[in-house]
Amino acid sequence: MAPTLPMAPAGGHSQELSARQIAALQAEVRELASTRDAVILAHNYQVPEVQQVADYVGDSLGLSRQAAAAECETIVFCGVHFMAETASILCPQKTVLIPDLDAGCSLAASIDAEQLAQWRAQYPRGVVVMYVNTTAEVKALTDYCCTSANAVDVVRHIYSTHGEETEILFGPDMWLGAYVERELGRRMHVWDGECHVHAGIRPADIDATRAAHPDAELLIHPECGCSTSVMEYVAAGDIDSGGVHMLSTGGMLRYAQAAERESDRAGARREAVVATETGMLYALEQAAPGVSFIPANAEASCMYMKMITLPKLLDALRDNKFEVRVPDEIAARARIPIDRMIAIG
Repeated sequence: MAPTLPMAPAGGHSQELSARQIAALQAEVRELASTRDAVILAHNYQVPEVQQVADYVGDSLGLSRQAAAAECETIVFCGVHFMAETASILCPQKTVLIPDLDAGCSLAASIDAEQLAQWRAQYPRGVVVMYVNTTAEVKALTDYCCTSANAVDVVRHIYSTHGEETEILFGPDMWLGAYVERELGRRMHVWDGECHVHAGIRPADIDATRAAHPDAELLIHPECGCSTSVMEYVAAGDIDSGGVHMLSTGGMLRYAQAAERESDRAGARREAVVATETGMLYALEQAAPGVSFIPANAEASCMYMKMITLPKLLDALRDNKFEVRVPDEIAARARIPIDRMIAIG
């Protein structure tokens, strides 16, 4: 299991920058992106000032699709390292930059290629499904990648095409694996890994926040450590299933857009408790100004995602750093499960 790691200090990423400084940096970033023929991709968990200047903001699946379709010569990835690797795999002819090489991922670090090779050897007929939050070397030993948005569909596809008795090795996120098992009513072999931020959102956080906001709906990411408990509560009838939504970050945005339309019609302000990394709240608030989004745990901020800042983004564009390039042999093998993921949708 991934070690428990510190979360980023709440609000600490932009304290040294004034609104005027942020605006000036953003203008420089956009000008450099234009002159360098660069597209800026940012994950939903990035700080607001980075999201604001990006050409596209989205979840892992959406970002993979945008990278694959990119026409610019350079891709600047505002996210964590495995995401930049995925862009390099999909676009080997392009320059892929990440503003901070130390922007890693505790979930990706929970399994390496040697561990996966040993696991595969135990189940030689098994089909390996790995969350896209993995290194290129792990992807190269994988049959199918998935994201939280399509994990259920990917596993369902495998059962329908490989046979109902197929053994599936699912990793590295045990909470997402448990969610897929419950959704499909099937057992898999699930790796014992987790995201330190999502795992840090516990059932007690959900209980306390919902008690303070009894009329709020609950949006919960399947990676959360509390997701299994919440599903049990729903199954037992302890939580009204009508108010609970298990959603990827992309699904949360679609919920926000629909909630905003309903809020406009009803004229009443809605509330939603959000159980995922707190950077997601900015994107949700932009999509639905008429909805109040409350973090289930206000400390659930990924220190790795918050390593990407506007000054670092500007440096990356100006100085062409830091390039992420996956070796050709690994990239060729790693692309197969990624293409399968994108094709399934």
